[in-house]
Amino acid sequence: MPGITITGGRVLQDNDLRETDIGIAGGLITEAQGGRHFDATGLLVLPGIVDIHGDAFERQIQPRPGVAFDIGFALAETERQLLGCGITTAYHGITLSWEPGLRSIEGWRALLAALGARSWTCDMRVHMRWEAFNLEALDEALADIAAGRVHMVAFNDHTAAILKKLSHPIEGAKYAGRAGMQLPAFRELAERIARRGQEVPAALDRIAALCRAKGLPMASHDDSTVAMRQEFSARGAAICEFPITEEVGIFARAEGDAVVMGSPNVVRGGSHLGWASAADLAERGICSVLTSDYFYPCLLAAPFVLAARGKLSFAESWALVSTNPAAAAGLADRGRIAPGLRADLVLVDPVTRDPVATFANGRLAWVSAQGSVRLGWI
Repeated sequence: MPGITITGGRVLQDNDLRETDIGIAGGLITEAQGGRHFDATGLLVLPGIVDIHGDAFERQIQPRPGVAFDIGFALAETERQLLGCGITTAYHGITLSWEPGLRSIEGWRALLAALGARSWTCDMRVHMRWEAFNLEALDEALADIAAGRVHMVAFNDHTAAILKKLSHPIEGAKYAGRAGMQLPAFRELAERIARRGQEVPAALDRIAALCRAKGLPMASHDDSTVAMRQEFSARGAAICEFPITEEVGIFARAEGDAVVMGSPNVVRGGSHLGWASAADLAERGICSVLTSDYFYPCLLAAPFVLAARGKLSFAESWALVSTNPAAAAGLADRGRIAPGLRADLVLVDPVTRDPVATFANGRLAWVSAQGSVRLGWI
């Protein structure tokens, strides 16, 4: 396949936007060359977005309780959304829970099978969100990690929070509906699961030991106290996802760990749960990574929102969705624009902030109507 040259754009390199041309050949970024060209005049040429925690795909699979679609069909639509949002690497946050239904062991198996059934343009990876009390699935989870079917593990423990919400009929119905159960039966199940708490630490230790042996990145999720964060840090989890308190985030960053917050928090102007402001924590150097969390478009929008606030440069803001998450996931081949790195790029109109084209692994993976007229080979 002939090489591609992207001409006339302002390229984000070495923490600065500079007008220059870059090339693509063999799936990698190169110096500008001949061959086909894409006219990027007036556009920003940015590193492709690396999303290390996104679960919006769940709403493609089950848009309403009791309404499910074929998982392969849902993932294909998810990929279109990802590429249209400039996301070229996506870690799907697949929850492996004791809950029946969407987050069950059957759902886990079906998702892994669908991801492995075809090749994808977006680099779609598996972020196992391990529910701490899901002891019956432990051996299968360990087998999948050992077999290389998992690329990141996050330690979740939502059991106590679920039990608390089950006392409220409306909130409880949401969980029961997702599981496809009546509320009394779901409450009985949750109470039975919670009684095995003394077995949980040993299970977490087994998963963490295998992840360390395999070199997999690990995250703790929703840490509420410094002590909780220390517990998971001791297991080797160098990523702190969505710390509930500012104190936890400050501690994690002081330890050199990545602190992850959701980009919807930035775009909406605050947390929907009333937790810390991701924008404020990013500006203070506490939040180092932004993720899509539950809404993919926010990852593209958030850096522009942060830059407009005036405390972070655009380059610093974009690093939160590219360079920093790539580093946290141990991906040295992407997240920046430099010769020899993977050619994952998103071209953006700086006025409208709309994506114009996305290149994934050197391929033109998505293009807007504006972008189509800029193609030198059409």
